[in-house]
Amino acid sequence: MHSTHSSARILLPVRPGFIVFTVFVAFLLNFFFSNFSDPRLWIPDWVALVLVFWSIREPQYVGMGSAFVSGLVMDVADASLMGQHALAYVVVCYASVTLSKRVLRFPLKWQALQALPLLIAVQVVQLCVRLSFGVSFPGFGYFVGPFLGAALWFPLAHLLLLPQYQPVERDENRPI
Repeated sequence: MHSTHSSARILLPVRPGFIVFTVFVAFLLNFFFSNFSDPRLWIPDWVALVLVFWSIREPQYVGMGSAFVSGLVMDVADASLMGQHALAYVVVCYASVTLSKRVLRFPLKWQALQALPLLIAVQVVQLCVRLSFGVSFPGFGYFVGPFLGAALWFPLAHLLLLPQYQPVERDENRPI
C-alpha cells in the first residue's frame, strides 16, 4: 500500500532527555499562563498537549506512569483537587497509546483532528472530578483550550520533531 502523505525524510530516534525537556517546558508554559487567567478558560493545557503528542509518537517512553507523575505535579502546582490532573492525564495517555498506530497513519494536519477528542477528554475528566466535589460549572468557555491545542498541533509537532530530522545532505554511496 502506497501512502501519499508519508514523508521522504527519515527521523532519527528521539532522545529521552529531549522528551523530559519538552514536558518541563510545557509545565513552565502552564505555570506562566495560569498567572494571567484565573480560570484558564481559553488557554490550552500544554502538559496534556505534549503528553498526548509524545504518547502517540513515542509510547515506549511516555505512557501512563509519566502521565500520572506529571498530573500529580500539576495538581500540586495548580493547587487544585489532588488527582484531577493525574486521572485526566492517565486516561488520555492510555487512549493515546492505544490509538497511536492509527493516529500516525494520518498526516500531521489531520492528526490534530485525532488529538482534539483526546484534549477534550482531559477537560471533561477534570470537570467531572470538580463537579463531583461541588465546584460550579465554569461555562462552555472552559472547552476553548482543547480547540486551541488542536490548532497548535501542527506547528508544535514540527517544533518537537525538528531535532529528529536527519540532515538533507545526500551521500551517493548510501541507498537511503
